[in-house]
Amino acid sequence: MRNIVISIALVAVIGLVSCKNQGKKETTVVDQQEIAMSEASFGVRGNCDMCKSTIEKAANGVEGVSNANWDKHKKEIRVTFNDKKTNIDEVHKAIAASGYDTDKVAGSTDSYQDLPSCCQYDHDMDMSVKK
Repeated sequence: MRNIVISIALVAVIGLVSCKNQGKKETTVVDQQEIAMSEASFGVRGNCDMCKSTIEKAANGVEGVSNANWDKHKKEIRVTFNDKKTNIDEVHKAIAASGYDTDKVAGSTDSYQDLPSCCQYDHDMDMSVKK
């Protein structure tokens, strides 16, 4: 009985050692390019978490945008983007197309009318972003 237990243990150890080597993968770095990332902040009118979702979705939908975060209390969005693929004006346009005013571009009237009632903000709302 003792020999059987030792044999099983030996087979298990050999099996584990051979499986360990199969899991290794070799990776090669092909070409590292420097990506020019820019950050910008600007004012966007809105009211609630639904606004936050729509505004961020619009900004993140612009090719080259890697991150967008709208603060509903400050009425400010922070955007990180690849400036070789897009520019901040394209982000303003995308947000405005979704119905929200930015500090540079007025929101689409048709899109604004389609927003839920809780998202229909006061067009005179302050968007004072400290630059």
